[in-house]
Amino acid sequence: MFNLDEAYSTYLTSSKRFRIDGVGEKVIAYGYNCDGSDIIGHYVTTENHKLYYDMKGVFIRKEKLESLSTSNK
Repeated sequence: MFNLDEAYSTYLTSSKRFRIDGVGEKVIAYGYNCDGSDIIGHYVTTENHKLYYDMKGVFIRKEKLESLSTSNK
């Protein structure tokens, strides 16, 4: 199984940034994805995006997150 702490914990405890489309973003969370019965991959949440990966760490897709400033209007 892909070890999330080994891959991402330093992003939570340091000033390291995740590079997305040339922009450095702070990682705020990561975890496993499941389909209801099996773990199928993992995700990484940054300030502006949620990135999805398979169990081997291969990128699948990204979603742009709605910013807090626009969601409170």
